[in-house]
Amino acid sequence: MARAWSLKARPQGMPKHTDFAMIDLDQSTLGAGEVRIANRWLSVDPYMRGRMNDVKSYVPPFALGEAMQGGAVGEVVESNDDGIKVGDMVLHMAGWRDEAVVPAAQVQKLPALDVPAQAFLGQLGMPGMTGYFGLLQVAEAKAGDTVFVSAAAGAVGSTVVQVAKAKGMTVVGSAGGAEKCAWVKSLGADAVIDYKSDVPVVKALGEAAPKGIDVYFDNVGGEHLDAALAHARMHARFAVCGMIDVYNSGAATQLKYLARLIGNRVQIRGFIVSDYMNRAEEFYKDMGGMLAAGTLKRQETVHEGLETMPDAFLGLFSGGNTGKMLVKV
Repeated sequence: MARAWSLKARPQGMPKHTDFAMIDLDQSTLGAGEVRIANRWLSVDPYMRGRMNDVKSYVPPFALGEAMQGGAVGEVVESNDDGIKVGDMVLHMAGWRDEAVVPAAQVQKLPALDVPAQAFLGQLGMPGMTGYFGLLQVAEAKAGDTVFVSAAAGAVGSTVVQVAKAKGMTVVGSAGGAEKCAWVKSLGADAVIDYKSDVPVVKALGEAAPKGIDVYFDNVGGEHLDAALAHARMHARFAVCGMIDVYNSGAATQLKYLARLIGNRVQIRGFIVSDYMNRAEEFYKDMGGMLAAGTLKRQETVHEGLETMPDAFLGLFSGGNTGKMLVKV
């Protein structure tokens, strides 16, 4: 019997294990154009916290009692579509479960790059594309810029660090704890801030980038966004893809240095990676070249078994991951 995680109750603040429940899925026969996929790898991502609230957003909320969704990589075990064959490894959005039946039009065969399948849920998937297009298109970062990256040890942030260095930029990353900071440094970052230290982020950033920053890639919000505003140079560009600091508390970012965006003509732009999905081929070509050149590193934090999905998800909010957080089914 196929199984999936469902949302049992809408979280108030930080989600709890009791907000989730495992359910059985109907193993009906395939309809025309459908495929059955045995999931091998499942993704958990911070944006999923927003889908647990019953509010209008760019994606609909999870329905209580129904199977949740998220990125997944799996093997096709049955197919009613001529374009997808049994044995194909595919990427799709019917995660949080061990088996999925979906229309073939909603799956993507994995690109022909020499990486393990789970990489397409991280550096070569949605998080990597978020970092790549957020940095180069939204923030219009260019060689010679000084770039500040929050959550630099995460799946998105670590990609931003490496792409920025490959494109000739100076990078200041922020991460929590000595081990994560050392890893970000090993990726090529010119300076790393430990936001868990006793030094306020705004002071640490001023020391790491005394001439200010040209680009801020925001995964966090909160005091990191305040610090970036405090040290933004003339015509700085901010790309904002996440604000994990406020996902559970609902508290507004302070923005106590917001007035600096006027005099320094700072541009702050939010974006969603789906805005750039039609440019996936461009992404895979450029990232594939970096892979071939040996300039990309990745790291994963892996939980074993479908039963561990809530643990993996909650770990995103307590610094429990370095690189991409994954569940191996």
